[in-house]
Amino acid sequence: PNLILHDPERLTRLLLDAHRPVQLLVAGKAHPQDEAGQKQIQLWFRYIRQPALRSHVIFLEDYDLAMAAQLVQGVDVWINTPREPWEACGTSGMKVLVNGGLNLSVLDGWWAEAWKPDLGWAIASGSDAEQARRLMEILEDEVVPMFYRRDAAGIPCEWVARIRASLAQLAPRFSSNRMLKEYVERLYLPAAASLAIRAASGAQGARAFCAWAHHLRRSWDGLRLGSMRAVEAEGVRRFHVDAYLGELEPDDIEVQLYADAGPFHAESRCHRMACGQPIPGSLNGYVYAVELPVEGATSDYTPRIIPHREGLRLPQELALIRWL
Repeated sequence: PNLILHDPERLTRLLLDAHRPVQLLVAGKAHPQDEAGQKQIQLWFRYIRQPALRSHVIFLEDYDLAMAAQLVQGVDVWINTPREPWEACGTSGMKVLVNGGLNLSVLDGWWAEAWKPDLGWAIASGSDAEQARRLMEILEDEVVPMFYRRDAAGIPCEWVARIRASLAQLAPRFSSNRMLKEYVERLYLPAAASLAIRAASGAQGARAFCAWAHHLRRSWDGLRLGSMRAVEAEGVRRFHVDAYLGELEPDDIEVQLYADAGPFHAESRCHRMACGQPIPGSLNGYVYAVELPVEGATSDYTPRIIPHREGLRLPQELALIRWL
């Protein structure tokens, strides 16, 4: 909370600039047993007592939802400086978006996902001293000059452009409307449809599912994956892996080829492998295969087996997995 107070003299010069003055609102409260938090607030009170700063720094007591609702409507820049990685989420900064405010935050919580150079400002990771210095540099060299840079009509065109970009790109993504819509479409409606199917005809579907799940759990230790093989040709890599299913059937499981995020993909990937011919001389063994573009090394990929059934929700309903 006191990152901006790391260099009080420098902060004072910023606030009291005769041509580009700045007003800082500080809000928050410490738990009665949080002595460290109370001491940080005491430092602010000592700083604010300077007569020259009385109209430039204001501490707002008893910070709560009602006060936050007013703050997010009125501030130009929302400064958030938790010590990484302790930011739970950062919903206060999200509320600023729809009110036309801009965010200046460490790259933690939602801001690590949302920030782009034309949408707000980010403080890179580092020590307290490094982040404090970077915060002041952003305020002195970017935020304050941009706010005061106006056209002939007195409009801060760059500032307004950044507000519009932030509203257009971030507000639809980081909103309770989007969150609720996504929950309904991806979770609640499929769950309701699955429940209706399982509850029909005296819960026959539910009974069948429970019997299948019991059989799967009892038989899961009998699953085994053999070694993985890969052949490359004309920019394509074909993976093969032997799977021994024990007492289970191919329809009961899904064999996948999984790879973590890496230099070729920003996110992890998971590819379903097709069940092929039975393995000669084996007991319920099959060859599974998939073709992928040649990217990265073969060792980046690992086969695994998960349960499979129409309407099954994984891993909530059946947390079973078998890795090679």
